[in-house]
Parts: sequence; structure tokens; C-alpha cells
Amino acid sequence: MLGLESKDADFLVPGVDTAELKRRLAPFGRVDDLVVAGRLVGVRLRPGDRSVRAAAPAGIEFAPPRKEVSTGPGRHDFEIVADAELSVEDDMRRRDFTVNAMAKRLATGELVDPLDGRGDLDRRVLRAVSPTSFAEDPLRLVRALRFVSQLDFDLEESTARQMHDEAAAVKLVSGERIGGGLASDGMGELSKLLLGSRPAKALRLARNTGVLVQMLPELERAIGFDQESRYHDLTVDEHTFAVVQATADAGRALPVRLAALFHDVGKPHVAWRGTDGRLHYYAKAGYSEKSHEQVSAELAGSALRRLRYPNALRERVCRIVRHHMFQVGKGDEMRARRFLARYGDELALQLVDHKEADFRGKRGTAGGPLPVEELEQLERFRRTLERERKQPHRLSDLAIDGQDLIEAGYAPGPQLGRMLHDLLRDVVDDPGLNDRDTLLRRARAKLEA
Repeated sequence: MLGLESKDADFLVPGVDTAELKRRLAPFGRVDDLVVAGRLVGVRLRPGDRSVRAAAPAGIEFAPPRKEVSTGPGRHDFEIVADAELSVEDDMRRRDFTVNAMAKRLATGELVDPLDGRGDLDRRVLRAVSPTSFAEDPLRLVRALRFVSQLDFDLEESTARQMHDEAAAVKLVSGERIGGGLASDGMGELSKLLLGSRPAKALRLARNTGVLVQMLPELERAIGFDQESRYHDLTVDEHTFAVVQATADAGRALPVRLAALFHDVGKPHVAWRGTDGRLHYYAKAGYSEKSHEQVSAELAGSALRRLRYPNALRERVCRIVRHHMFQVGKGDEMRARRFLARYGDELALQLVDHKEADFRGKRGTAGGPLPVEELEQLERFRRTLERERKQPHRLSDLAIDGQDLIEAGYAPGPQLGRMLHDLLRDVVDDPGLNDRDTLLRRARAKLEA
């Protein structure tokens, strides 16, 4: 209805319970239980027909109609059970949001929409189907924020109140479902939120309803923290949201967006007041043992580990956060090659991506002018990096290797490794030296010395 491509389809089969559904589907392939958050919610058919399997490589999800059954006096005391006699309309009433409580009858094409999901879709409103929607599955708290970011929807008033009331329940959700991802695309709801087009809008809603701090307690001290800096007009949280939004506007990769979310969370932890009366965030003896980027990287690592992000992604995000205060300096060719040699091509460019977003999030969203001069300097440095990637800046780019050094008289071991790195530094500073004979001559001279 929104003109967006759908990545999956869920099929509801009235008139059967789960056991009967499995029996009916068995002749058509392998049938597995579909379990979400410890609950059996349906089955997944792995089609035996090769052409069907090619069209649905992840399988096809089927579910019988389901209803809530009370298991105690509290509002969280219930379970979801299959009920073959339940109508499609009643099944829709226990879904998450009205825009997702619609179905199409395959036989006739008729739209089943008992809660006016189509109307909310047209109004671009996200409305919970019931007062217990978030209690039923607290992951819906983050899913709602993801829809706000992806679709630029607004939360209906009573749904926002329900989100506020249930905010603490997000702590009950496993880290994989929020961050690391149990979905077929390998991404959890937080990643999808950050990859949406309006993440700042969703993050402000998360902050205002209390979900943000419950989900990411590392951000608590950043909320409302006045930086008292000549470089920032915004509080740490508002600056963070602005930087995240800038990464989205520029279409940056997930590691850059995650780094934007955490890059300044260490500031409240290390802040100290200087003789100029302002707060400062770098390490200084007697004031702070660590700089804000060090503490921010530690907090980012803790959060991403808890949310079960893959190790490689977590490490990349932490490196961007840890080194985001790099200086461009002259931004010349030698500086670019040294930058590439230190960080590697991909990380080097992602650091620049983050720096650009950081600049754009300092004053522009607060009504002040963008730091145009810094942005232009950074863009020149980016172009220089792209050009200098063709120049030698990695060990594999050297005109000689370890075997050449062994033949020149070096013994395998640390000395050989140090020599290769010494030669690389020479070549990075002067690419004209990257000649086999020249490098061997320099290596032999250092060995003899």
C-alpha cells in the first residue's frame, strides 16, 4: 500500500490448529516449528518443490489463528495459543499495530481490516491494537521506533502513553532481538531503526518515552547534558541525534551510524572545568585519566556486546568512536597515505564519513551556521584519500616481501617484521622508493648497521 517492496509474506490459515497445520503441509516439504521469544507462533515450510524453494529460500511461514489466554491476575500473565475456531478478524486484533493488522483473502483479494489499519496508514499514524500490545511483546517498543524511523510515522497519543508506561519492559527482551539480529536479514530492530530515513525522530521519541535509557543505559548521562563548549550549541543527546540523522541523510553504512550513536556518550563521564570556565573532555593529569573518545568507545563496546552484535562489527564501531577526534592537518598526499596506512582503506573512509556527520550535527540543527570551512577541508581530504589509495600503503603493496629479506640475510622473526614495517613507512612517505632493488639496498644497509 505504501509502494514499498515486501521482503516476506506471512500466511494465516483459519480452521486448523498447529498440529493440523503441520499435518496438512507435510506432503509439500519439511515443516519446522516457528518459535519467537520462546513461543511457538506457527510453522515454517521448507518447500520440497525446487522452483518454490528458489522463490522462497528462507521458507514460507504459516500460522493458525491465535488468541490470548490469561494465566494469572497481572497484565503480563497470559500466553498466546492457537484456536482453530478463531476468525481472521479476531486474529488481527492481537497483532502489534493497526497498520500490521490487515490481511488479504487469497481466494478473493478482499482486504480484511477490522481496526482501520488502512486509515492509519493514510494518516501515517502508528497505533497499537490494544492496551496490552507492548506488554504482550516488549520488543514492539523498539519495533514501533523502527517504524517511526523507516516510515516517518507519528505515534498515536494513547500508544505513546502505553510506550511510556511499558518502557522498562524493554529490558526483558534478549539482546539478539534488539541489536544483533535473529531476523533472516541478520539485523535486529535497533539496526533497522538506525538505517531508516528518520532515526533522529525515533531516538527523540525513545528518549521522551523512557525507552532509550532502558534499552541503552549508556546514554542516560548524555540526556540533557549541557556541553558548555564554544564548538557545540546542543546538549549531548541532541547533538548525538543530529549526528545520527546526518549519517542517515548521507546514506552511510551501519558501523558509521552506530558510531554516531555512541561517539560522545563518554563526555559526561570525563568532563572537567578549565580556567576559561568551560567544560573540557580530553585527558589531563589531575582532572581526567581518559579522554571522552576513550570512554565512549568502552561504553559502545559494552552496549554492543550486550546486544550481541557480531564481534567484527562491534570492533569496527569502537575503532570509529575511539579515533573520531582525528585531525586532518594539512590534508596533503603524505598525510592521506599515512592515514590509510594506519587505519586501512575502509576504516579510514568511515572515519571521514563520521567526521562529516559530526560537523553537520554541531550547529546546523540548532539554527546556527554549519562549519563550512571544516566541511570543505574534510571533503578535500576525502578526495585526496581516494586518489592516494592507488599508492603503496600496505605491506602487501611493497615491492619485496619477507622471503626477499630472508634471502638478503635476515632471520625469520621479529627483526624481519620490524624491517618490513620500517620499509613501509619509508615508502608511504615517498612512494618513489617502492622499487625492489632500492628496498633491498636499504634493508641490507640497515642490517649491516
